[in-house]
Amino acid sequence: MKVGKTFTLTQTVDENMLACAVGSGCVSVFATPMMIALMEKCAAACVQDELPQGDSTVGTMICVSHAAATPVGMKVTATATVTAVEGRKISFAVKAEDECGLIGEGTHERVIIHVDRFNEKAEQKKQK
Repeated sequence: MKVGKTFTLTQTVDENMLACAVGSGCVSVFATPMMIALMEKCAAACVQDELPQGDSTVGTMICVSHAAATPVGMKVTATATVTAVEGRKISFAVKAEDECGLIGEGTHERVIIHVDRFNEKAEQKKQK
């Protein structure tokens, strides 16, 4: 994985993505949890094609601001840029913009995992 690698995703805000729909507020604008989900999806996609078959990444930290409201119908574009790779940990700069400009930005970390082992370990928690 190269520092500087960038990936971008765009989606149009719909009724299911609003704060009032996801329970993060009572307003009819793009919800912060939905912005974060788009940022994470973008970061995961940024590096997935470089991982061995059977591996993926999971988010372990995100620290973002959400500074501007976006109404239904506007497009939101998220960008994730690899800023560091330390063993299995990958760090990203993330940002989200709507058609009027920046709406959120911050940092995100993901860790490379082997999907089957990860799922098995998670399932073992039910046995305890």
